[in-house]
Parts: sequence; structure tokens; C-alpha cells
Amino acid sequence: MYHGRFSGTHYEVGYKWGRLLLKNGKKLDHCPTFELTTDKYSFARECVKEYQTHFPEILDEIQGIANGNEVPLETLHTLLFCMYCFEFNNKCTCFAFSTDDEIVFARNSDFLVSLEKLYMNCLYRLQGGYSFNGNTTAFVQMEDGINQHGLAVGLTFVYPHMQKPGFNAGMLLRYLLEKCKTTAEAIEELHRLPIASAQTLTIVDKSGEIVVVECNPKEIEVIRPRTGEQFVATANNFNSKKMRPYRNPGIDDWRSDERYQSVHSALVRNKGGYIVPFAKDVLSGKYGFMCQYDRRQNADTVWSVVYDLKRKQIWRAEGNPSRKSFKEDHRMELE
Repeated sequence: MYHGRFSGTHYEVGYKWGRLLLKNGKKLDHCPTFELTTDKYSFARECVKEYQTHFPEILDEIQGIANGNEVPLETLHTLLFCMYCFEFNNKCTCFAFSTDDEIVFARNSDFLVSLEKLYMNCLYRLQGGYSFNGNTTAFVQMEDGINQHGLAVGLTFVYPHMQKPGFNAGMLLRYLLEKCKTTAEAIEELHRLPIASAQTLTIVDKSGEIVVVECNPKEIEVIRPRTGEQFVATANNFNSKKMRPYRNPGIDDWRSDERYQSVHSALVRNKGGYIVPFAKDVLSGKYGFMCQYDRRQNADTVWSVVYDLKRKQIWRAEGNPSRKSFKEDHRMELE
């Protein structure tokens, strides 16, 4: 996993990173997971209009990357803004629990083995935005992270039945980390922002408010713990009654429902045992199928993360947590 530190203005961090890649012989002029077609270029141009209205700073960062890496700006727009909107690639599992003694967010990121050397952990300190520690299989957009105010967010990707110009899953998450302090603020922003793709967002703040937001360009559903429960969980499908019509049982979702049931059953059966080691064990597959992929099929859990909001700790396994140990990341001070 590559570790990057980004500080300064959005343009400055973009330019520095784009230039660094260029000096190391890496050009961001193609996407390794999907083709940049005419339709995608057209879709990205419409998305740019939404970012100009709602998140112009991110356009500055992308402009910096394009200039530093000497690639066409439109290519980067298409590469970044079309992710999650057309192809079904990323698989992952999220859960969180909140008790009087513990507030924990946990996530496995499952993706392609062939790209695992490209995955990044990013420490952002930007002018005009909240600092955050995040992880991604791409760049600019994030897939999970925690910001300086103790807001943790993680995504799971859901098969896209529709697209609409706006923010895709990774850009939504990046925006929430950079702009929001609390779960309530994040929910409010999700109802305001234009959404381009289908996803769930697991959101936790330091007060202990935990939710899963299931959303696509048409609908939003906020799922809170049921009566008598102190957890939420999700994988690569919608589970609420409102969003279930948007599921697609015909696609290969890397055993999403099985992963969800493993987490849900573990949380139901282990009330009173909600601590960080338990979260790590669930992610490691000790309570059912979670990360036990066959790497020969180009699939694996490529990182695993636990955010402990009570103790202000970050634990990350850089690889499959059944084989790699969790190590604490001390680089960011949480409020």
C-alpha cells in the first residue's frame, strides 16, 4: 500500500502528486478497470457542472494533477467521475457498533489482486477543509476514512441501475470527510448533493451516532440500529425495503449477502462483546465468510481498517486480515 501525505491548497497537492508520478514514469492517461468511451466523456462533462456548483475545490485538485502529470484534464475527469457509475468492480463490507464504552467502525476493502500495489493510504491536510486519513483503490476519491473531528465513513458499491450527473460514491465520501463534523451533518449533505451512482455509506461520529445510508440517483434511505440493537452493517447490496427493488441478483457480487449475514450474525450473537479485537476477528473471517477469497481468481481483501473513536485510534491491515496483522497508525491526531 502506497502512503501519501498531501498538504497545502487543493491545486498544490494535486500538482505535486501528478508531478511525482510523472517523474516515476507513471501517466494517468488511462483507466485499468474500464474503457474511456465517448459516452463516458459526455457523462463526465455533465458531472463537472455539478462539482463546479458543490465542490469546486476538487476540480482545482484534479487540474493540478493534470498539469503536474501532463495529461488532458478531460481524461482525468472521465476516469474519476465515471468510477462506480457504470462498472461493478469494488466489493467491500462495513459495520459499526456503538455502546456506552465503545464506538467502532470497521471495513474490509475487496478488490483486484492485480492492482494491489496501486492502493493508497492518504493523509490530507488541506487549506479550507478538515484533515483526514483515508484509503482508496484510486486517487482523489476515498473509500473509507476518518477526519480530525472523529467522523468516520466507509462505502460499499452497489450495482448501478441508473446514472445521473453528480457525485459518485468515492467523491461523496471524500466530500463528507472534508466538510462534515457529525453524522447528522453528513446525512444532511447527502440529501442536498446530486448523487451519480449506487452505494451504501456507513457513517459514525464520536458521539456514537451510527447509520448506514443506502442511496442512488433516485432514492435515499437512512438505516439506524433497530430497537435493542447497537450496530449497523452492510455489504454490496441494498437491504432496506425501500431500496431492495434496486438489487440485481444476476451479477457476481463476491458473495455479498453471505458476507453481510456473517457480520450480522456475529453482531447479534456477541452482544456484550463489542470491542476492537472482536471487530478485527469479524473482518478476519473468524465468524464466517468475509475475506477467504481465492487469490488465483484475482480477488482478495486488499486492506482492512478499524477506527476506534473512543480511544482515537486507527488500526489497519495492509492486505488480507486473515494473513496480515493490524497495525496502529499514529500519524493523525483526532479531536
